[in-house]
Amino acid sequence: MPATLLHLVRHGEVHNPEGVLYGRIPGFGLSDLGKKMAAVSAASLAGNPITRLYASPLQRAQESAAPWAQNFGLDIRTEDRIIEPTNKFEGGTFELSAKVIFKPHAWPWIYNPLRPSWGEAYTSIAARMIAAMDDAWDEADGGEVVMVSHQLPIWMTHRFVMGEKLYHDPRKRRCSLSSITTFEKRGTSFVEVNYQDPARELAATAIDLGAV
Repeated sequence: MPATLLHLVRHGEVHNPEGVLYGRIPGFGLSDLGKKMAAVSAASLAGNPITRLYASPLQRAQESAAPWAQNFGLDIRTEDRIIEPTNKFEGGTFELSAKVIFKPHAWPWIYNPLRPSWGEAYTSIAARMIAAMDDAWDEADGGEVVMVSHQLPIWMTHRFVMGEKLYHDPRKRRCSLSSITTFEKRGTSFVEVNYQDPARELAATAIDLGAV
């Protein structure tokens, strides 16, 4: 029996005092605040029939999935397809803004912001997310599925499902730390049915927002 709902959950705040664009770099786990955010997110769906739990292989996603595993008595299934995209700015403290004109080494990376040229193509991100969601939906034994991922993959899924262009202004993403974006499959397509921001008050004090 397929799932009834699928929730894409963003990880909590990362411990990142140096402000590094960490991307897929290992060793970046949740801050104490991030752990509280993840717990609040998981608690917000208490009573829901969550039957499957997946997480990106990155540490911050695995740690954000831990309270879901504990609350619902589930194992965390690692799903590589919902990982953070690649990013050529990874490892630095680079800010993509007009200041890039003063950083010639980065010029070859920003020639096409619509793709974007500095990382994995938006179309690729959306395609792997939808494929992972399709499989998780079909493999579920009824109930609801939780997949703990990252801001950009979740936002690409949202825009794809809504029929919107994938290129966008990163400052306008509606995907807060530990937020929950919920989908339902109707026929062969996913439809977004809800968005929740249960850790909103905690996120207001977050130092690291994690977006790239």
